[in-house]
Amino acid sequence: MESTKKQFTFRGKTIEELKELDVREFAKYLKSRQRRTVLRQFQNIEDFVSRAKRKIEKNKPIKTHKRILIIVPQMVGMRIQIYNGKEFVPVEITNQMLGHRFGEFSHTRSKVKHGGAGVGATKGSKAKSKK
Repeated sequence: MESTKKQFTFRGKTIEELKELDVREFAKYLKSRQRRTVLRQFQNIEDFVSRAKRKIEKNKPIKTHKRILIIVPQMVGMRIQIYNGKEFVPVEITNQMLGHRFGEFSHTRSKVKHGGAGVGATKGSKAKSKK
């Protein structure tokens, strides 16, 4: 029995078919909010993709502060470092990320890690601080 892996499709198109499309043509397959953003910022997206491809050829990391860019098929497979306000978070772009924004994969707020209570936080610690 052969193990057949299901091929990824996005709105009925394979990733190879999507990569052949222009950014504005790909926008037709997105939901309305993302489509509006792509159609308004297609020049920024195309500039980013061309700059990223040049950096890949030179083996340099792709770093960006542009958290608002929509992920298009030409970016699939790239390793991009997205700034979260403090550091660059490495992200590998996969098929399932199409139509999402960079910022969704580089969280700006970390999970709260509660430590022990500080001095004065409890009645017992007040007594200790007076001594």
